Parts: sequence; C-alpha cells; structure tokens
Amino acid sequence: MTRSLILALGADHGGVALKNRLAAVLVEAGHEVQDFGTDGPASVDYPDFAHAVCAAVEQKRADFGILVCGTGIGMSIAANRHRNIRCGLVHDVTTARLTRAHNDANVLALGARIIGEEVALDILRAFLGTEFEGERHERRLAKLNQITEHTP
Repeated sequence: MTRSLILALGADHGGVALKNRLAAVLVEAGHEVQDFGTDGPASVDYPDFAHAVCAAVEQKRADFGILVCGTGIGMSIAANRHRNIRCGLVHDVTTARLTRAHNDANVLALGARIIGEEVALDILRAFLGTEFEGERHERRLAKLNQITEHTP
C-alpha cells in the first residue's frame, strides 16, 4: 500500500465481517487500525459508527476512515453529513482511484453485500495508494467547501 497510516474503521452488523478482514490486512501491512466497531452480528445503527469514524478523521486522529455496511449507502450518507469529510461509496478499483485523485476523499464506504472480499481488498489498496491530483480539482473542492460553510 503506502507509508504507514492511521486508519479509523467502522461497520454495522452487515459489514462487520468485511471490516474485520480489512483490519487484519491493514495491520499486517504495518498500518495502525482504530476499530470503532461493531464487533458482532447483532443489529446496530450505522450512523453511530459512521460518526465515530468521521470524528477521528476530522480531529486528525486518523489519516483516513473506512466504513462498511450492507450496501455502503447509509454509511456514505452519514459520513457526508460531516463538514470536513468527503466520503466516496466505491464498488471497483477505478472509482476508488478516482475518488482519491479527483475528490480527495478521506473516507471510503464499502458495501459488504455488494462486493466480494477480494474486490474490497483491491479497492482498499487503490484508495490508499492514490494521491490527490490537486490543480483543477482544488477549485471544485473549494466550491464544495463553500456549500458547507453556508449551511447552518
């Protein structure tokens, strides 16, 4: 992947198994993992875990966040409610690379019921291995920031 990173992970009951697999691979690769749960199959509310992960990223306690639920949709919606979070819901390597390169995404959302484990691992590697391109994309991010600055 890349240099050693601090990664905040969170999942609901639909994503816990994939989250645990991703965490193991990240630790094996030398990254620090902050696991915000959940830890089992009991039904839980995904916003709780999205908010915990996003707070860690916003407060610079983690370099990136990784969220997993059944589809990734709920997690991505919850994450993008945070002012300084740019969460990309990703289903393949190309969108993983582009959400970092063009959108400077700092949180990745995955759907455990949508993609398989190997695809998720490929996505994770692409996401963490891609740098933000800057230049023309910085203007667009500035416009996104203007939207959140004017939102009560």
